[in-house]
Amino acid sequence: MAAFAQDNDKILNRPYADMKKVHFGFSVGMNFQDLNITNNGLVTDDGQSWFADIPSHSPGFCVNVLADLRLSRYFNLRFTPGMYFGNKVVKYVNANAPADVAEPELRLQSQNIKATYVVLPVDLKYSALRYHNLRPYFTAGVMGVYDVGKERSEQLRLKNFNTMLTVGMGCDIYLPFFKLCPELKFCFGLRNLLEKNRPDLQDNPDMMKFTNSVSKVLDNMVVLTFYFE
Repeated sequence: MAAFAQDNDKILNRPYADMKKVHFGFSVGMNFQDLNITNNGLVTDDGQSWFADIPSHSPGFCVNVLADLRLSRYFNLRFTPGMYFGNKVVKYVNANAPADVAEPELRLQSQNIKATYVVLPVDLKYSALRYHNLRPYFTAGVMGVYDVGKERSEQLRLKNFNTMLTVGMGCDIYLPFFKLCPELKFCFGLRNLLEKNRPDLQDNPDMMKFTNSVSKVLDNMVVLTFYFE
């Protein structure tokens, strides 16, 4: 009985924070961008066969604002527009090139794809019962993505607009003056982003062969954010 009493005597920070119909906040965090590239194994007239992949990932930066609508004791609807900054380095390998080829660019090439995303996520949040100053939760939703970066004449060009499905998990940590909510979210692109119509490369077959060697590109992301509510 003494142990039970001590467990329930802990001070609750912000005990009425979850009773608000609407509340606002912001977040900062990092994102890891990836491309799921489908190669078609095209062989050019001179015997080259290029395959594209992203062998490693680097973190980017993201910032969002938050508007949260309380639907019930366990469910909230969240709108978190923001911006994601990041890049993806695509490596191209010519599978038919000999290892001792005289010109290295005939065997290996790379492309740095920088991204500046304006994102419009809408998520449904399901929260468990609060335990002292902790409350875990799960999210699921959809996110519109628009890349405001400039188009450039490189090996692959990606379309600007995308739609992604998102699932995530996190925990509300109740502090004396605000809630800190670390959240991990997985984003899965639904649209083929590869731009096959490349009039800028009509007179440059050495660049167009990379676009022709790829049939599909899907954008995926892992996002780690820290909400302050």
